[in-house]
Amino acid sequence: MEQLVAVQRPMGIFEQYMAPSTQTLVLKEKVFSLSQDSFDVTNISGEPVLKIEGRHMTISGRKTVKDMAGQHLFDIVREKMHVHETYVAEDPAGKKLMEVKSSFKVVGSKATVTFMSKGDHAETLTMKGNWRDTSADIVCENTGAVVARIDRKLLNKRELMGSQQTYALIVAPGVDMALMVAACVALDEKNND
Repeated sequence: MEQLVAVQRPMGIFEQYMAPSTQTLVLKEKVFSLSQDSFDVTNISGEPVLKIEGRHMTISGRKTVKDMAGQHLFDIVREKMHVHETYVAEDPAGKKLMEVKSSFKVVGSKATVTFMSKGDHAETLTMKGNWRDTSADIVCENTGAVVARIDRKLLNKRELMGSQQTYALIVAPGVDMALMVAACVALDEKNND
């Protein structure tokens, strides 16, 4: 299993989802979901970690992220009226937790992720890579450290049988897995629009 270097200080919002060591999560789109935008998130052993429920027929493409006890953690929503495609994670009260803003790049994908970590640390991460073919790295702008890596095998067997998207998300120790899942889903949405 691929290992990422631990971050210098915890990076994220949801303490219960801070990776204790390098963690590999699998995001698997549900083939038969009504909205076609729901995902199961498991660890590499197949144990459930999070549920992402797409809402059918919403303009914003709202997705609700819940823990395995059914607690609503946040929603992923596309914000309109921006020059560049922008997705945000909002808590259940509508407060913005994180923003993912795409920017133009001739080859590959690029997006910037911003949020406030616990302890009021402003975080800026850059996602870059060739999303449609292989992978994208999520890099801390301050340190240059890879905090997560999205690995996508285009047209794997599951995708051929029912148009199902499957991603591996490798998260560095000390990084919020729930927020990295949100960033991955936002990039997926951007590239599927």
